[in-house]
Amino acid sequence: MSEFKLAVLASGRGSNLQALLRAIDAGQLPARIVGVFSDKPKCGAISIAREHGLHTVALKPRDYADRAAHDEALFSAVADVQPDLIVCAGYLRIISDATVRRFEDRMINLHPSLLPRHPGLDTHARVLAAGETEHGASVHAVIPALDAGPVLAQVRLDVGKGDTPESLAERLSPREHALLVACTTAIAGGRAWLAGGRWLFDGQALDQPLRLDNHDQLQRETAHA
Repeated sequence: MSEFKLAVLASGRGSNLQALLRAIDAGQLPARIVGVFSDKPKCGAISIAREHGLHTVALKPRDYADRAAHDEALFSAVADVQPDLIVCAGYLRIISDATVRRFEDRMINLHPSLLPRHPGLDTHARVLAAGETEHGASVHAVIPALDAGPVLAQVRLDVGKGDTPESLAERLSPREHALLVACTTAIAGGRAWLAGGRWLFDGQALDQPLRLDNHDQLQRETAHA
């Protein structure tokens, strides 16, 4: 089997990238990161990538005429490394429809909510404002519609009475990392793939997202939550 190649997109501190690197180093994730790409040259993810000797490309959007021009430049660099999968791990820009279609079925995103609830930003605050008792994160395929692609798996977290957006974010973060690693591992290992806009896992179509259990394993839901 040929080596599975990952391209990682990030805009922030790089904690998701670190989680992927740790999983690769531990032999858990059978893949190699062939490039880290960003819209923020000074972000933590780019610094981490350079510390690990990874190929990096970081292009400021303001240096381009519009979103389409920036996407064309950045994602042409992504295409140059010929990734099997593009992982959006804290990449905060909306990607143009043409670019998404260019990499159809080869791009996933980690989103901090139980999709389809709360697409977009400020999810922790919105969960609290809605009075919800459960929060979580989702890994989904990227399609032109924002945070609307088919969801591969989710991890769930109880909301406490004293939670704030900051405390929710802090508690969810390690579970997000575990979810991203588990999903990327499943795809790299050939257990999960997209076919006709639907996820298959171990050869069977998913009627609902997988769930990450307390042992960081992906499980089929036995009943609707």
